[in-house]
Amino acid sequence: MSLPRALALALAQLGDPAILRVLGKTTAITLAIFLLGGVALYVGFETAIDSATGMETGGLGALAAAAGTLVAGWFLFRVVALFVMQFHADEVVRAVEARHYPQSANAARQLGFGEEMGHALRSLGRTLLANVLALPVAGLLLATGLGAAAVFVAVNALLVGRELQDAVWLRYRDQAGEGAPLGTGTRFLLGLVVVGVLAIPFLNLLAPILGAASATHLVHRAREKDMHA
Repeated sequence: MSLPRALALALAQLGDPAILRVLGKTTAITLAIFLLGGVALYVGFETAIDSATGMETGGLGALAAAAGTLVAGWFLFRVVALFVMQFHADEVVRAVEARHYPQSANAARQLGFGEEMGHALRSLGRTLLANVLALPVAGLLLATGLGAAAVFVAVNALLVGRELQDAVWLRYRDQAGEGAPLGTGTRFLLGLVVVGVLAIPFLNLLAPILGAASATHLVHRAREKDMHA
């Protein structure tokens, strides 16, 4: 299956009640994380400013916290949204499988919370490490304008593509003992689309779900092709 076809099928299923429930949960949790982060920044800035000036300056603390939350949201939204999605991707995958791949769905195994948590933490660690390692390269290309941004987009596209593939594949891998079903190019293009959507305000809330649903189609069609080869 081509990536455009997988994306089209994923878009067509966004109105599925099961998908809408996941969207509601992941949106609420993601926004709550940033809200709590904003409150923590406010308390921290207030304490620091009051200690430094010896007077209450609630306005400055609130302004600094708001600015800090916006900056954190801009840089960290993708990481937080995808981390949250790790715990609900299975619901998206099952919704897509129930509609399009019911026979395969019966063979899938249920991931336990411990396994999901381990996968999510490893994913978070890979994301942070890869972005830190990309910093020197991006710094060298900073003068080019778009070069630095391109480095981070490429790195994160590869990471996101892998995580979305694994969200589907892990439910079958131990049974089949097979290799990764999607090639590097397919994973990269899928990740690139999702990273692009994550950069668009409001639409970025849909990006992880759209990616998980598209990955489900791609992985299942790739596995079917391998089985019939």
